Amino acid sequence: MTPLDMFDDRPRSMKIYLKYYGFHFNKKLCEFAVSKMKHGKTAMNKSQVEELLKRHNIELDNNELYDHVYVANMGNNDFLGSSIPDERHLAIYVKDVIDDKDGYDGIVFNRWYADMTRCGIPIEWDEMI
Repeated sequence: MTPLDMFDDRPRSMKIYLKYYGFHFNKKLCEFAVSKMKHGKTAMNKSQVEELLKRHNIELDNNELYDHVYVANMGNNDFLGSSIPDERHLAIYVKDVIDDKDGYDGIVFNRWYADMTRCGIPIEWDEMI
């Protein structure tokens, strides 16, 4: 099936980002995305997320770059203490999202980008490279 977004007119700097990183978060874009989360919890960095996963014996099969860091921070900010009761379930949530059998390459990035577009939040792509 042809993705419908292939017909979108993307900024040149976004095309350059995608050329290098594909539909995945690099460190700079992940930090930008996490900074836009509204619940104000302290952000987790890559080593903290990987330690969380290790502590709960969770191995990811389909992670690319910083996608798991974005997902962990989203789960922490939006769901921890509610539908995600504790850290162990946060680690399981990261696994479920990253290794979603119904997912596709770039699903986390694409969902985030759709939210940014819908909310009208500009992204300085040349600063993310």
